[in-house]
Amino acid sequence: MKKEEGAISGIDDKDFISTEPTPYAPDEESNLKWYMRNLCTRQGWIGEYDFSFLCLPNLPGLAKQPPAKFIGLKDRLPLAVAIIMGFQHCLAMLAGVVTPPLILSGPGPQHMNLNTEYRSYLISASLITCGLLSFIQMTRWRIPGTRYYMGTGLITVVGTSFTIMPVAESSFAYMYESGFCPTVKNDLGVITQYLPCPEAYGALLGTTMMCSVLMILISFVPAKVLHKLFPPLVTGITVTLIGAHLVGSGLKNWGGGSGPCISHPKEGNFVLCPNINSPNALPWGHIKYMGLGFLVFISIILFDIFGSHFMRSAEVVLGLIVGLIVSWSTGYVNTQVINEAPVVTFVWVKTFPLGIYTPAIIPMLVIYMLIAVESIGTITACCDVSGVEVSGPVFETRIQGGVLADGLNSLFAGLLTNPPMSTFAQNNGIVALTRCANLTTGYACCFFLIIMGVFSKLASVFLAIPESVLGGMTTFLFANVLVSGIRILSYLKWTRRDRFIAAAAMTLGMGTTIKDDWFSYALSSYKGSNTTVNGLIISAEMIVNSGFTIASIIAIILNLVMPKEAEDLEEEENNGHPV
Repeated sequence: MKKEEGAISGIDDKDFISTEPTPYAPDEESNLKWYMRNLCTRQGWIGEYDFSFLCLPNLPGLAKQPPAKFIGLKDRLPLAVAIIMGFQHCLAMLAGVVTPPLILSGPGPQHMNLNTEYRSYLISASLITCGLLSFIQMTRWRIPGTRYYMGTGLITVVGTSFTIMPVAESSFAYMYESGFCPTVKNDLGVITQYLPCPEAYGALLGTTMMCSVLMILISFVPAKVLHKLFPPLVTGITVTLIGAHLVGSGLKNWGGGSGPCISHPKEGNFVLCPNINSPNALPWGHIKYMGLGFLVFISIILFDIFGSHFMRSAEVVLGLIVGLIVSWSTGYVNTQVINEAPVVTFVWVKTFPLGIYTPAIIPMLVIYMLIAVESIGTITACCDVSGVEVSGPVFETRIQGGVLADGLNSLFAGLLTNPPMSTFAQNNGIVALTRCANLTTGYACCFFLIIMGVFSKLASVFLAIPESVLGGMTTFLFANVLVSGIRILSYLKWTRRDRFIAAAAMTLGMGTTIKDDWFSYALSSYKGSNTTVNGLIISAEMIVNSGFTIASIIAIILNLVMPKEAEDLEEEENNGHPV
């Protein structure tokens, strides 16, 4: 299986091409017939696969394991190996799948403050939705009567996009401030409690579904146009600022929670974190909370250094398990939420009133443009590690089909009570690490995600974990988003023009990320009751106070209007497309 030139990850073709025959190579017999014939045989279940490659730890003194043979897209894979690797893919993406609904549904002025029943449902719905929609993304087929495709035909699993979180948090905060969501105020008119607001989630879902049309349209735009509108300079700045925002929210949880307790009130239910009724509740920032978060963080590092290939691919979940065990044994876990959770559930067990939150439309459109560009990069990397073409017509149809599937999946996700979907880049690392690109493992991953979501007792375990333990895990996850943005920017040549555009975008982008209420008082002098004017004011505040939104708008405009340097024009002439 040979790749064409143009690989971007630096992996040589020799990593994918072997002169020895693979024991899983297909012949003229169909895969289905082969599996049926070998279902009850050792060859069909185990074959000749070397499981020590996956399971032996990387300890000092042990001989380093030789790399396993590459298993290509169409090679036959024993069922036991497919199931184990599918579970590995599931574990690798599990933390990323449950984190957005876990945080957005939690307590605090920027979240929905939902009860345990709703939160447990949202985690289950997220797992089920990701399993169903990953199947759509991985199954490649041609749209009848057209030259367009749906899906990639690769292991491109999807999950809730982290990029949606800043917009969602800003939207929820303005909904509480404007009275759209209910609150409790004291005699001075100061908000003392944020009440559950499922209507906020319904408004978010309706807005994301409407804006998903943009990404569907983007899938039919030529790649050259997308490169011109969203070069690495624009996407790198945007992803970096999103990561910076998310790391800040992760640290809040690390300290004990992101709810009202973070301000150290002198009285009320939030004197302790996450509230006074929680097991072993402590003030925000207590050394015990910090220690639990550091335990998870250090565990992730140790698993990466000394763990086997299997453990390294699931290091984030394993670190979370270590934190769960320690916090459970020391009395910090709220086991009541597990006991109260139903045994099984499915999507639509809980529903939300759909609506449109107009101030979030422009930031949401920016998010979808970013998701589209991220999908192109993720699918390209997946082609690379999967040993298939990374240029030419087949590659272009994989890109087009993948972006279209992400757009439609985001629409379907809203209907399934879940925020927008995007392809998960970390699973490309699993493919490269295990050297297995066979689609059977991807379908097995979908199966495990759906099973974990249906059995809601499993999903409720995440609700029982202390906020500080989750913070240690989520901060590490969010830092990966930040590093991804830095990595994109590292490929730039950093001409004077690049530095100027980046500085102009970062002036407001990084500034408002650090001081997120910088623009909140600029238009506060308006006291009228005109709903249109109030809506425009909130929209302006959301755009300016969302660092990544204002930065991306500035970067896009300056990139289009500023003349290019001589070296940029030379590079464009040599490569045939913008840098």
